[in-house]
Amino acid sequence: MSATPTHRAIDAVWRIESARIVAGLTRIVRDVGLAEELAQDALVAALEQWPRSGIPDKPGAWLMATAKHRAIDQFRRNKLLERKHQELGRELEAQQEMAVPDLDAAMDDEVGDDLLRLVFISCHPVLASEARVALTLRLLGGLTTEGIARAFLVAEPTIAQRIVRAKRTLSEARVPFEIPRQAELAARLASVLEVVYLIFNEGYSATAGEDWMRPALCEEALRLGRILAELAPEEPEVHGLVALMEIQASRSEARVGPSGAPILLLDQNRGLWDQLLIGRGLAALRRAEGFAGSRGRYQLQAAIAACHARARTAEETDWPRIVELYAELAGIAPSPVVELNRAVALAMAFGPETGLEVVDRLTLDPALRAYHLLPSVRGDLLKKLGRFDEARAEFERAASLTENVRERELLCERARECERNLSAPESL
Repeated sequence: MSATPTHRAIDAVWRIESARIVAGLTRIVRDVGLAEELAQDALVAALEQWPRSGIPDKPGAWLMATAKHRAIDQFRRNKLLERKHQELGRELEAQQEMAVPDLDAAMDDEVGDDLLRLVFISCHPVLASEARVALTLRLLGGLTTEGIARAFLVAEPTIAQRIVRAKRTLSEARVPFEIPRQAELAARLASVLEVVYLIFNEGYSATAGEDWMRPALCEEALRLGRILAELAPEEPEVHGLVALMEIQASRSEARVGPSGAPILLLDQNRGLWDQLLIGRGLAALRRAEGFAGSRGRYQLQAAIAACHARARTAEETDWPRIVELYAELAGIAPSPVVELNRAVALAMAFGPETGLEVVDRLTLDPALRAYHLLPSVRGDLLKKLGRFDEARAEFERAASLTENVRERELLCERARECERNLSAPESL
């Protein structure tokens, strides 16, 4: 096998196995930064040896064994073995022949718990949001620093610094490598879900750059969500988030035109929606709703997405039901953005005047002062009411606020449409 196919194979193996390897090592060394360094050492060894020796029959096991041996070497080199004796509560001899079996046994425990622990430590609230996203993509997604930087249009040194600082913060805060206790589980799980959805949203509607969507980020968030659903099958909000992402991802092909221009929801060709993803999303929503208790924010957003998915045409959308769901969402997770979305649903269900009343109130909210979708929604409602001059100004303001090139072009075109309507002669 030539070097190029081998390196592609190594990359594929790494994406599949890296999280499991880092998780297992973290449980042993109790330091996520050190664990990732050891895993990276194993990857470097594979890159050096596999092109000559060929891909092992069990490449994941080869990487794990190599990483374990590097861990043993690290313990000895830094005199950490004695400290591990105390932490693990057992008397290990310094000789490798005695250390290897114990480490093997520890590493071969149920990997699911290790992965779940790694999810919680990567998304720990002690870290800033940007750091949680970068560390999660690095440790659980197996992405390189360069790949993360490219996905978020951020300088590579910036991402590298975020990851380094995140590891240092976790180490200094002595964050335990464990599944949170029941008392703090809800808050910690909310942090995990927030990170996964932030990754998905940046792929689904990029905040900056020249592309309307970045499908690779959507796919990565979906992969992480599906893994999380397997690791935490009794958590309804996990299934709710997976349902939401599956349904939203089903529209990907219909959201972008041949030139890359955005296509809004009501203008999309629903024949291009991926029915397999819709089916998976609705199934995940049913699982989420099968649990007792009130619905969470992701379940409610998934239920809203399901209303769109079930409508064969835009005209068949159950907008009154969507209004009810947004009202329920506002009751448990109030925010001006939720209220803005509710205004859109009100306008669709009961007329643009009804929605505009809500939007006009939101213009006074300082939290939305620089939020480009507020003038965008207001411009759309004004346009429907025939107030083209005001609508044009709103679209132009929205265009000035967005950092996404494709979205700016769309908003500028909508402003020009209003200009054309203003200059068109009135019919007799």
